[in-house]
Amino acid sequence: MTLPFDPLNLQRDKAQLRRVLQAERQALPDRLERAVQLQGVLRVWLATREDVTVGAYWPIKGEFDPLPALHRWTEGSGHGTGDGPPRRIGLPVMNRETRQLRFHQWYPGCPMEPDAYDIPKPQGTDLLLPTLLLVPCVGFGPKGVRLGYGGGFYDRTLAALSPRPFTVGIGYAHGFIPWLEAEPHDIPLDVMLTEDGVQWARDE
Repeated sequence: MTLPFDPLNLQRDKAQLRRVLQAERQALPDRLERAVQLQGVLRVWLATREDVTVGAYWPIKGEFDPLPALHRWTEGSGHGTGDGPPRRIGLPVMNRETRQLRFHQWYPGCPMEPDAYDIPKPQGTDLLLPTLLLVPCVGFGPKGVRLGYGGGFYDRTLAALSPRPFTVGIGYAHGFIPWLEAEPHDIPLDVMLTEDGVQWARDE
């Protein structure tokens, strides 16, 4: 990406970096084409996993929408054309007291309601414990470093979950910041996916 100011100053001001990256993402002239490519990357990558419960997110502010690929993924389960246990998708619901996320089952057409941030969440569906978690990224750096929206929800959630789910960062390639460094509270991603494929993967 091309920034009109010194990246060292931005590194000290992540709020400004978030604003720049979000504006750039929403203005991408080929965002639809990138989304189609990333749908394919995600579908192929999911085929390598044995998970049956995936935590995802409702896309906002120009984020990639993973739900179409995940819905196709569920069709290969016991409820679809394949064999084996049913595959389930969960969307986050924030606990106001702990400011951590819980995941409740989502499926096309399920009842939804706005959360405290006016983001749709499942209404009255089952609580799920995902073994695989798709994490939206405003930006990302080397070795699984993620730049989120600054609320710390995912870091608090991952620190509290046991066992910790396998984490998959999702974002467009424009958001790569080579000089981005982790802070002490940051939990690195296990894998980072963009429309260009697997950008980084932790050795398992």
